[in-house]
Amino acid sequence: MEPRFAHVARGHLLRVRTGRITAGQVFRWAAAAACGVTAVGLGLIVLWTVRGVLALVLVALFVAVSLDPAVRWLVRHRVRRPVAVGMILLVALAALAGLVIGVGPPLVRQAGQLVADLPGYIGGLDERSPFFRELSLRYGLDDRLNELAAAMPQWVATNLLGMFQTFMEGLVTTVTVVVLALYFLADMPRLRRRAQLMAPDRHRERVRRIVDTAVDKVGSYMIGNAIVSLIAGVVAYIGLLIFDVPFALPLALIVAVTDLIPLVGATLGMAICGVVAAIAVGLWPAAIAIVVWLLVYQQIENYWIVPLVMRRSMDMPSLSVLLAGLVGVAVLGLVGALMAIPIAATIKAVIAELRIPLPPPGYAVDHPVDDPELSELAAQEESPATA
Repeated sequence: MEPRFAHVARGHLLRVRTGRITAGQVFRWAAAAACGVTAVGLGLIVLWTVRGVLALVLVALFVAVSLDPAVRWLVRHRVRRPVAVGMILLVALAALAGLVIGVGPPLVRQAGQLVADLPGYIGGLDERSPFFRELSLRYGLDDRLNELAAAMPQWVATNLLGMFQTFMEGLVTTVTVVVLALYFLADMPRLRRRAQLMAPDRHRERVRRIVDTAVDKVGSYMIGNAIVSLIAGVVAYIGLLIFDVPFALPLALIVAVTDLIPLVGATLGMAICGVVAAIAVGLWPAAIAIVVWLLVYQQIENYWIVPLVMRRSMDMPSLSVLLAGLVGVAVLGLVGALMAIPIAATIKAVIAELRIPLPPPGYAVDHPVDDPELSELAAQEESPATA
C-alpha cells in the first residue's frame, strides 16, 4: 500500500523537475531568505553593539582559565573549590596591597622626579658625552630633546583630567573583569562538563581532551609568563642598583611589564633602560653596562628560564609566536598579545587532536579522569538516572 502523502510528494517533485514552480512557492522562498538575511544582520549588529562587553567576558574567561590550575591544585589537596577560589583571591589582593604599599610611594616619587629632572639631564648631555655633542651639532638633536623635555610637564598638567578619567575607566574595567573571572572560576568544572555534554556521544571524549588541553595550555603559559616577568623585573632592578642608574624602580617595573610581550618585549625594556641611563648618567659605563647586563640575562631567560618554566605550554616555532603576538596586539593591545600565544598553542594542540580517529559507534565515552570535580559531576548526573 502506498504510504500516506506519497502522491503529494511525487507531485511536488514532478513539478520541480518539469520546472512548474508556482508564484506562491517563489514568494515563500524569497520571504524565508529575506527573514534569514535579516536575522543574520540583526545578530551581527547586536554583536557589534556589545563587542566591548564580549571582550571583557573573553578576557575574564581567559583570566579564570589561567588561574584554574592553581585552584585545581588546592582542590587535589582536599580544599573545596569555593574556599580555593577565596584563597587565590586573598593571595592576589595581598600581593597587590604589598606592591602598592611597598613599591607605590617610591615609584610615584621616582617617576615624578624623572619627569622633573629630565630637562636638566638632557641639557647636560653635551658636557658628558662627546658622541651626543657631535650628533647635536650635526642634526640639532639637543634642541629637539630640550623642547620635548620642557613641554612634558606642561603636557602632563594639561592632560591630567584625561589621565584621571582613563585611570578610572581602567579601574572599572579591571574590577568588572575580576568579578566575572571569579564567577567563571567558581563554576569552571561545570562549564567544562557542559562543553563536553554539548557534543554528540562519539565526540564527547575528544571534546573533553580538547577542553583539558586548552585549560592546561592557557593556565601554564600565563602563570609561567608572570613568573618569568617577575624574575626579569628583579634582575633589572638589581642591575640598575649595581650600576647606580637613577629611577631604578620605575625602570625595573617597565622591564617587567614589557617582558610580558612575546619576543620583542625584553629588547624593548632593555632599550628604555639604556636610553634613560645614557641621558641620566652617561653612555659609559652605566648605559653600556646595564644594556650588557640585561642582554646576558635575556640569553639566560631564553635558553634556561623559559624552557624550564614553560616546558608544558610552549611548543611553537618562533615565527608562529611572533605572528600570533602581532595579531593579538592588533586586536586587543597588550592583553591580546598575552592571550594570543596560549590560544595559538591550544589551536595547534586541537588540530593534532582532530587527527586522531573517532571511536566506533557505541564505544564508551565517559572515561574516568584524574579530576575529582569532573568525576563528582559525572556521578551526580548518573545518580538520578540510576535512581
